[in-house]
Amino acid sequence: MQISRAPRTGVPASSEWITGDAVIEELAAPTGPSRTQVDSVRFAPGARTRWHHHPLGQVLVVTDGTALVQRRGGAVETVPTGDTVRIEAGEWHWHGATPDAAMTHLAIEELPEDGRIAEFAEAVTDDEYTAGRTDAADAQSETQAEPTPPMSRVIVMDQKLPEPLLTHRLEIRRITVAPGYAAGLHVHNGPVFGNIETGSAMYQIEGEQAVLLRPGDVFYEPEGVRIARFDAQEDGVTFFGYFPLADGVDAELVFPED
Repeated sequence: MQISRAPRTGVPASSEWITGDAVIEELAAPTGPSRTQVDSVRFAPGARTRWHHHPLGQVLVVTDGTALVQRRGGAVETVPTGDTVRIEAGEWHWHGATPDAAMTHLAIEELPEDGRIAEFAEAVTDDEYTAGRTDAADAQSETQAEPTPPMSRVIVMDQKLPEPLLTHRLEIRRITVAPGYAAGLHVHNGPVFGNIETGSAMYQIEGEQAVLLRPGDVFYEPEGVRIARFDAQEDGVTFFGYFPLADGVDAELVFPED
């Protein structure tokens, strides 16, 4: 295991693959049998890559600001903080910041054994770059022209319970987990509902896919089901937990040994 402490030193991106200014921080370089490379790239306002493609594809995770991305023949897409873009192997594309704000994303890719690297072509023209912004601005203008209702109601979860639940009271807890703390495998003696207030956590029911919970997300932990992960990320997490309880029953948390 190797831990690299922040802050790290970034290097300016080459003008051979970018229009404008960007800084690259190498987070993980291929070593030994691993061929995974991870970089954090911060684009100045208006900066974007040239048209390019990767031999084995690439994953982008926007960590700050809003990104613009486009595949050859497709529309310019707006990608806000927290969203992920998966780019297929050999797919021609570009990505960068919006004209008026900086943007940072993680760039994750597997490098082929034969040493091939991304292939870069022509620069993204101003017309190509601004086309998506014009469409987005028009759509935003149309949206803003609509009157805002004085009240809205949105169903964020409609969870069917496995059987009728005898409930005499509802206990609500505001729970804060320190940055990087992992709750570990656990089981509740009753159903639990929750919603993230601040921070983020990696959540996983045993045997199912892990998901990253962010502010506004809701989750459900069924009674007696093994929860494999509720791991606070580097920003910690605060959430509300809702515990429906029968008369005389207290919420209990069990940590199985295996």
